[in-house]
Amino acid sequence: MVEQYWVGDFFVDLSRNQISHQGECQTLAPKALAVLTCLAQNQGKVMSLDTLLDTVWPDTVVSPNTLQRSIAQLRKALGDDGKVQGYIQTHAKKGYSLECEVRWGGQTSELTNAEPQLEVMPAPEPEMQQDKHLNQSQNKNKLGLYVFVLLAFTILLGIIGYQYFSIKKPSPLFFDTLRSLTATDDKEFDASYSPDGQYIVFHRYLDKFCDNKIWAKKADTQQEILLTERFGAYGRHSFSKDGAQLLFLATDACSEPVTQKRCYDLVTLDFTKALKSPQLPKVILQCKNSVVDKPIWLNDGNVVLKQKQGERWKLINYSIDDDSGVDLYTVEDGTLIDYAYSPQDDLIAVSSIHADGLHYIDMLKPDGELISSHQIQRPPEITKFHDIYPSFDPLNQQLIFSTGRQLFSLTYEGLVSKIQLPFSDRMRQPEFRPDGKSVLMIKGPYDGDIVKLPLTQLAQGAQTYTSFARTNLGEDQAVFQPGGNLVAFWSERSGTEQVWLSDGNNTRQLTNFPLDTFIRGIHWAEDGQSILVSASGVLTQIALDGSLTSYPHAYPVLRLYQWKSATQRALTQIRVKGEMKLAAYDFAQQSFQILTQQPVLWALESEHGKVVYKDRLDQFWQIGAVEPQRISALNNQGGRGKSFVMRGNGIYGVNEDNQLWSYDLDKTSFTILGEVPTSVDYLTDINDNDVLLINRISAKKEVVELTVANQ
Repeated sequence: MVEQYWVGDFFVDLSRNQISHQGECQTLAPKALAVLTCLAQNQGKVMSLDTLLDTVWPDTVVSPNTLQRSIAQLRKALGDDGKVQGYIQTHAKKGYSLECEVRWGGQTSELTNAEPQLEVMPAPEPEMQQDKHLNQSQNKNKLGLYVFVLLAFTILLGIIGYQYFSIKKPSPLFFDTLRSLTATDDKEFDASYSPDGQYIVFHRYLDKFCDNKIWAKKADTQQEILLTERFGAYGRHSFSKDGAQLLFLATDACSEPVTQKRCYDLVTLDFTKALKSPQLPKVILQCKNSVVDKPIWLNDGNVVLKQKQGERWKLINYSIDDDSGVDLYTVEDGTLIDYAYSPQDDLIAVSSIHADGLHYIDMLKPDGELISSHQIQRPPEITKFHDIYPSFDPLNQQLIFSTGRQLFSLTYEGLVSKIQLPFSDRMRQPEFRPDGKSVLMIKGPYDGDIVKLPLTQLAQGAQTYTSFARTNLGEDQAVFQPGGNLVAFWSERSGTEQVWLSDGNNTRQLTNFPLDTFIRGIHWAEDGQSILVSASGVLTQIALDGSLTSYPHAYPVLRLYQWKSATQRALTQIRVKGEMKLAAYDFAQQSFQILTQQPVLWALESEHGKVVYKDRLDQFWQIGAVEPQRISALNNQGGRGKSFVMRGNGIYGVNEDNQLWSYDLDKTSFTILGEVPTSVDYLTDINDNDVLLINRISAKKEVVELTVANQ
């Protein structure tokens, strides 16, 4: 097999997995180069998708999206934007062809890394010297003219190339006003405009529960209209192209749970009728054994939605008319994070993580054809592991996204630019009005209090309590200091998530993490002199004087469950090529050990080294030498929150009946310890005398509107 060849002016070296052009080398995936080689071997011919897949991925079942990603990588390496298609041409519903000259072997008209070959010429005869000097003079003049023409041509090509192939920078966005649209005591979420911009549709939730009703508000008069007749666990909605129908998910407890506790119904609502009187949603699809999310109506009447496959997400295209679905987009050895759809441009943008662990923005056509794929170039304000949830800007051919208190624009080529905002509150879910003149966002904090209660009070069934270190912003994950009187927790009370310490009387901020830091797990060292947290996906140790030590690891830590400082081991949830894994981090080796392939909600390790985890069905399992063993005594005991607490060799949790219970792993004995207040969300820690609980005061969210400034 020939390992070197030319595609136009690009030198392909298969032995090094490289494409070179004018002295610059790019390393590509071997499969992408295999696709290029197959096209080069059939230069000028249309190669079908099946032929390319069978040739490059023999005896392997892969999605056509895998081939499309390879084509996108090749086009990027060849400087082909996919629209002009000067090198690789797309033939609709047929395949691809290579439309340029191919030269096989290492012969070249430009310099390569090979050593130059010198040819020894014989000395000229004496009578030829005069003609030789004349010819040399003429050749010099010709050479000078040639160099001048070549230089001018090169400059011209550079100008043209800059205009046509330079990466588009983000268009600047400015907002001049902010107004509240739903300033009530309820929680409003999932707001969007109708296609004609005349209505704002949102969800209003019932107190602290997941049930909600869908409402509309007239944009000009602010009149509110109830759309759904009954409460339901309704998900984010999408309008049909004509604005006559709403599409969303309605979830409920599965009658016979097999793989999950919640079942998903894809439903529609007649928006036109609902504006006159509340309606009942109509079920068009039921999903009982897979998790689905974020359905969006396409212009052609089909529906795109996310579906969880194992621990990874993919996009599927569902036809309502045919009641059939096909895979639309998957990421090989990765996962998609989120996606958005532009009805104006009939275009899908996917935020994804690829096999290299980096975040990309992938642009697709509604039929799944990959147009482009670019790594997202993060500015310093966005941490390495922060996931991105994009939304289309209808006027500027770009995307926008929020990280909490900051808003950014994102080009289709992955460039990010910060947007200056007239607010400092946490704002999420940006959604443009179709005319691009305003943006809806969701504003508001979670307010949860730490409750410290004596075990004796719980045993007596008392329901009164006093908040510990109360503010009107969220406090979470409170844990007792070993051998001390401090409680560590994280809070947003200073504007972003930070670690705080309190003895019940005095409270102080321990960290100064940057804006939009997210803390997911907090645990004391066994000597009580430092704390380990997962801060924006990075394991960070904090001394009591506030000094920080961050530990190197290749994978984002999505959750820190536990830290055993004496054995230099932490129990974590990490993301490996898009999949969530329960893993133990070894600080000495700076490496992770995967503990189970099963989906895990929460996990802890006992004093004797027994690892217990809770799954999606709220069942408890103990990891064994060969396979996990279910703890049947804890069936139906894990319903209140995801977390549970381990102390010594005992497990502690709160069930749906508001009972605090314990289970001794060694004695296999189960005990009811008392009753917690009904407003408590979950248990965070326990010691000999007291428990720490999180009590939700409110989860107030409201819809606000940002007006785009005139430029």
